[in-house]
Formats: sequence, C-alpha cells, structure tokens
Amino acid sequence: MIIPLFRIFDEQKAREFYMDYLDFKLDWEHRFDDLAPLYMQVSWGDLRIHLTEHHGDCSPGAAIRVLLEDIEQYHAKLMQKNYRYARPGIEVAPWNTKELSVIDPFGNKIVFYEESDPV
Repeated sequence: MIIPLFRIFDEQKAREFYMDYLDFKLDWEHRFDDLAPLYMQVSWGDLRIHLTEHHGDCSPGAAIRVLLEDIEQYHAKLMQKNYRYARPGIEVAPWNTKELSVIDPFGNKIVFYEESDPV
C-alpha cells in the first residue's frame, strides 16, 4: 500500500478540512513530546494519508489522484457542508474522466476522479 504524506502547518485547520469537511477519520496521531510537531494518519475508506508538521518530511503543494465511484453523490455531500473555503465543481477532463479537485489549506491537492464507460 502506498500512503502519501502531506505537509501541514496548522492542526486545527487540518482537522477542519480533512475530518469535518472531507469526512476522513482520524486513525492515530503522534508527537515526541507536547512541543513536538504533529504526525497523524487520516483515512477515508481504503485511502490513507499521513499529515505531518515535520519540516523535513515533505513539501507543501503535493497532489494525489483518488479513484471514486459516484462522484456526484460525494460532490453533493461536500456542497451541503457549506465549507467556507472551498466550493469545488465537477469537470470532465480531456481524457474523459469526471474530476473533483479539492485543495487543503496548505496547498495540497486531492483529485477525486471517476472513470467513464469506454466508448
């Protein structure tokens, strides 16, 4: 299994985005001590992402693509939440996939996509 790492800078904003808005669940979190940076795993179904405040782990601005069935249903659920910082839409890409892109407060991007039936 591949688990992407996303750099974060604010624990509260990360929790609001990933857990409150995208409906990920917190699997675990770790700090070496009370003043140490946070390292945690969130998941949504089979997708797992490590969110890290550690400087050397990765750079902000990463992007991942996640296969998703029934993208319209997930989009409707997100829109009902009235998240203050995002109102993503669904686009049909030139390669014939439906795509829903969300960008976290730290510049990391998740592209949820649904494959179209072959023509």
